[in-house]
Amino acid sequence: MRNLTYCEFGDVDLGDKFFDSLKADYPKFVGWFNTKAASKEKAYVFYRIKDNIDGFLYLKIEEGEVNEVIPPLPNGKHLKVGTLKINAHGTKLGERFIKKLLDYAVLQDVDDIYVTVFEKHAPLIDLLTRYGFVQVGIKKNDQGEEIVLVRDMSVTSGDILKDYPFILPNQGDPYLLAIWPKYHTKFLPDSKLNNESFDILEDVSHTNSIHKVYISGIPATGKLKQGDILVLYRTTDKSGKAYFRSVATSICVVQETRKVNSFGTFKEFIKYVKPYSVFSHEELNEYYTKKAKYNVIKFTYNAALVKRVIRKLLLEEVAVSVQPRWDFRKLSNKQLEKIISIGSLDENFIVD
Repeated sequence: MRNLTYCEFGDVDLGDKFFDSLKADYPKFVGWFNTKAASKEKAYVFYRIKDNIDGFLYLKIEEGEVNEVIPPLPNGKHLKVGTLKINAHGTKLGERFIKKLLDYAVLQDVDDIYVTVFEKHAPLIDLLTRYGFVQVGIKKNDQGEEIVLVRDMSVTSGDILKDYPFILPNQGDPYLLAIWPKYHTKFLPDSKLNNESFDILEDVSHTNSIHKVYISGIPATGKLKQGDILVLYRTTDKSGKAYFRSVATSICVVQETRKVNSFGTFKEFIKYVKPYSVFSHEELNEYYTKKAKYNVIKFTYNAALVKRVIRKLLLEEVAVSVQPRWDFRKLSNKQLEKIISIGSLDENFIVD
């Protein structure tokens, strides 16, 4: 199982049955695909067991007006979603692809993203509209009429999902939240511990969801509100090594916080938590049994810091005091800005 990769068209098996529907919808698809292979262009491809393809995403930057759609898109820098197909199987794979195309758009500093899709693909349309795409027109071709969906990257609405992955410091307070190593990498795939910086456009992984659910026994986490910003902090995996091995890795935005005892039944609790958490069924059962003690934090995984900010830097350059403990604590906006700067997060992710 190879999971999500970024590879050349020429390395992808066009004979995989995954492409049958694309060939049916677009008779010129094979010729187009072979042209891309000849020019060594790349796409994101998701593989499952036995190397069968379950997802494919091709992105292209276009400059100027886009005249192939009605009405034309105005002069600007556009990100075209040339091909997007997902066999999700309930795995949140669609969210993983949405994250990749939005990351790409932010880092390429485009004015908008557009995609054309036949109306029959309702689940894909629903997924795109959830994250800020709106229908602006149509595209006519030999196969019929497609709708044109656009995500304007120059504006924000105040809606956490429609603004994703932008981080808006003015809409909430920043906090440091610690996560144990055994949960961290599985939970936050782009934020795996690494002494080197990484390329957010090419470093890909198997964990799919934009949304995350974390369960905390720290009472103060119950006060988190929608729009608050979390700097996730991976604690050390070795005794006495926190100075260099504990590290801030990610920036996230809170959607909501609930008490475990706000769920009427264990089934309701599992339905809410399980798709977006890393906890086992046994762990969740224990949390529910001791429900008066725990808070459920749901948040969006907005960005991984390109360079990890170790505890040494947090102490010496960000001026985070040793006390109170770093399991959960409030930061200042200035400290958040410093962490983002040291972490080399692209400034386009931040909207003032």
